Amino acid sequence: MTSIITNTSATAALAVLRNTNAKLGTTQQQVSSGYRIDKASDNAAYWSIATTMRSDDKALSAVQDAIGMGAAVSDTAYTGMQSAIDIVSEIKAKLVAATESGVDKAKINDELTQLKDQLRATATSASFNGQNWLYYGKNDDPVKIGNPQVPGSFVRDANGNVSVQMVTFNRLHYPSWQPYSYTLVDDSSLTHGEFGVLTTDMYAYNLGLSKGYMLVKGSGSGSTYSGAPVLPQVEIGLSAATTTKDVTDMISVVDGMLRDMTSYGSALGSLTKRIGLQDDFVSNLRDSVQSGIGRLVDANMEDESSRLSALQTQQQLAVQSLSIANSSSQRILTLFQ
Repeated sequence: MTSIITNTSATAALAVLRNTNAKLGTTQQQVSSGYRIDKASDNAAYWSIATTMRSDDKALSAVQDAIGMGAAVSDTAYTGMQSAIDIVSEIKAKLVAATESGVDKAKINDELTQLKDQLRATATSASFNGQNWLYYGKNDDPVKIGNPQVPGSFVRDANGNVSVQMVTFNRLHYPSWQPYSYTLVDDSSLTHGEFGVLTTDMYAYNLGLSKGYMLVKGSGSGSTYSGAPVLPQVEIGLSAATTTKDVTDMISVVDGMLRDMTSYGSALGSLTKRIGLQDDFVSNLRDSVQSGIGRLVDANMEDESSRLSALQTQQQLAVQSLSIANSSSQRILTLFQ
């Protein structure tokens, strides 16, 4: 039966065309955006996971930048320490030379003065972006500054709690009966130089000497953390009155400094290596996170290309079917002629 009131064929063809157009619109959106899941209505669960992981990936990117900053600071400190070791080794050689009979100690002292000035310059200039691990300035509080930390990774646990893992460099040893730091020069006004390898009298005290020999005298005179100096503080230097015993004591002090500076250089090298390994790990972790996000929400372009071609063909056929269905009512007019 054919009806001019209700054209069921046209209704069916129109429904097919609407359905095909909807699918074609979805496929075209996925092809143009590259996403299978672009908004929450596409798949709320996968969209939520992908959005969270994209946020975590940005956090990891920030961590990677911070790791790069930490690596730069560590490299700068290591370069300064390596230079300082060379200078202190030269000072040790000059002191050994001063034990020879008939040597002009005043001339050697002139060289020592230049080398000590270079040591201070090395310590103060080993700074990157305002961070200096080899020097405490006048207004610095060594204990409040504490041990430097470098962001290592951004972590989300199984319960969804997030945290930033830190890589700590054990630069400072406090509290202890004898405060100690791997810093080279301590000019803090709160101390009398006890937190600097080159400015502390610890080496002389441990050797049982009567004078608190130090290579560079700190500019501070405070006694906040270890009280007043136990020994009279004496900056290493030579004069005509300097005895061979005095020079031998100075050599022993400088040798102790060199041992600790070498340990510090080794610790800095280990830290730099660890930071490099952590940087590689975070980079690989970001690649994995991005790959995981892609598996969840990215469109398969091969499949979408095939689907697009099929839907375009279906659309053309649906248009043809609708045209045929609409023309049936025109053919009825011939029955009344």
